Amino acid sequence: MISHGKDVKVLCANANRPFAEGVCNALGLPLGNCTVTTFADGEVSVSINETVRGLDVFIVQSTCKPVNDNLMELLVMIDACKRASAGRITAVIPYFGYARQDRKAKGRDPISAKLVANMIEAAGADRVLTMDLHAAQIQGFFDIPVDNMLGNKVFVKYYLNKFPDHEGMVVVSPDVGSVARSRAFANKMCMSLAIVDKRREKANCCEVMNVIGDVAGKTCILFDDMIDTAGSLCNAAQAIHDKGATKVYACATHGVLSGAAIERIQNSVIDEVVLLNTIPAPEAARGTKIKYLDVSPMFAEAIQRTYEEISLSPMF
Repeated sequence: MISHGKDVKVLCANANRPFAEGVCNALGLPLGNCTVTTFADGEVSVSINETVRGLDVFIVQSTCKPVNDNLMELLVMIDACKRASAGRITAVIPYFGYARQDRKAKGRDPISAKLVANMIEAAGADRVLTMDLHAAQIQGFFDIPVDNMLGNKVFVKYYLNKFPDHEGMVVVSPDVGSVARSRAFANKMCMSLAIVDKRREKANCCEVMNVIGDVAGKTCILFDDMIDTAGSLCNAAQAIHDKGATKVYACATHGVLSGAAIERIQNSVIDEVVLLNTIPAPEAARGTKIKYLDVSPMFAEAIQRTYEEISLSPMF
């Protein structure tokens, strides 16, 4: 807990105010007084209603949907703080949007993650604090410090409490691209690893091809960094269920939950989906198989360590 707020300020825009309030509660600080609205034509209007001159400012804003609106709010708030002579500005982005466009997968593709990194730097941010980037190498797109926290420790604690005796359990990667993060999670859980190999025919559509590893008679935990339309997740769950898995659980850091994702999850063979609150929970998710865990205290600790110039490495 930060014992005084004389030279630190936490601000937030409109993406996830309850999350920012949770961070401030953990820090023992009041949330900064600012107003983020729009003009009649939709342009972002930001008013910071207290001084930030010389302060260590942390702006909490996930770039979740509406992605472009939330990104623009973040950029304008950074600019406002910079022009108000803030001492240091840290963009706290629990969910970093546009992270899936991190390379040229085919001719004439943009690398939108690099573009967004350039915009955040140009706006005046001095450092970035985020969680579970879709591709860890996005840290290298910035020329400022980036702290990419890992959410798997939260899931490890949750599942070890839920399953004290986790014999006969296996962690499953829903696709080949998630193998590295799933292996790290499986090692922490002391479980074996299986992989669902799929062929993606087009965006947001996939065809499950094969299950690599033994899942018959096992309780399985599907592990990924995000759930968007939930098509890949539900297809992977069905694939391992067809191979003899007795129970199927799933967890992911970011619950984007686009389109019919919640309905797909509800109608799937998955028993429970656990998400972190880096993106606010939609109203439709209440009373479903989806459960949220709070990571605002984890971000609060990272903010305190940044403010006090203490290493964040022990958190990982």
